[in-house]
Amino acid sequence: MAVPLRVEDVFEAIVEKAEFKKRRYTYADYLTWEGPERYQIIKGEVFQMASPSVVHQGILRDLTIQFGNWLKGKPCQVFAAPLDVRLFPKKDNSDDTVVQPDLLVVCDKKKISKNSINGAPDFVVEIVSPSNSHRELFLKFQYYLEAGVREYWVIDPEVKKVQVNKYKDGHYICTGYKDNASIPVTVLPGLNITLEDLWENVFSDETLKVNRL
Repeated sequence: MAVPLRVEDVFEAIVEKAEFKKRRYTYADYLTWEGPERYQIIKGEVFQMASPSVVHQGILRDLTIQFGNWLKGKPCQVFAAPLDVRLFPKKDNSDDTVVQPDLLVVCDKKKISKNSINGAPDFVVEIVSPSNSHRELFLKFQYYLEAGVREYWVIDPEVKKVQVNKYKDGHYICTGYKDNASIPVTVLPGLNITLEDLWENVFSDETLKVNRL
């Protein structure tokens, strides 16, 4: 038998959620959170992560395979989300930025710990989803730059475009790619990603409607 919610309980939940968004949080706080929800903290601000789409996961799967195969026997390692990345780690866990890029490459083994990556990855990929706010994407761009991420890709499956940001002299040089272009991975000379292989995972609206459960 369902138990009706009291107005007081609903109001209390709304207040708690508002306070959760208003406070500034650290990695120490993050470690105490329980439950199935996934969060990121960017300069103390909390961003809840939505479940990714089939298209998103298809692209991530193919990228992980390509990077993984290419990096076999090489010193750098590729990782896929979910994995915590502490861009500005502190020993007392007071750092306030913990993100989970969709894909990342780390070449400095000292940055790899049991539960997180501590410091800037060499390469990061973010696959844009409808749940990503403009503010979140702007903050990530800003703090990936500040942390010194050498190369940062933003993949937008909906418009079939990739923005490649390459670190140089304290700034990102941004280049856009679309259609079936081949993109060189600058931090991994010799590795090229062909967009045609990625877009094969982008289903049309008609296909999604037919296969919807």
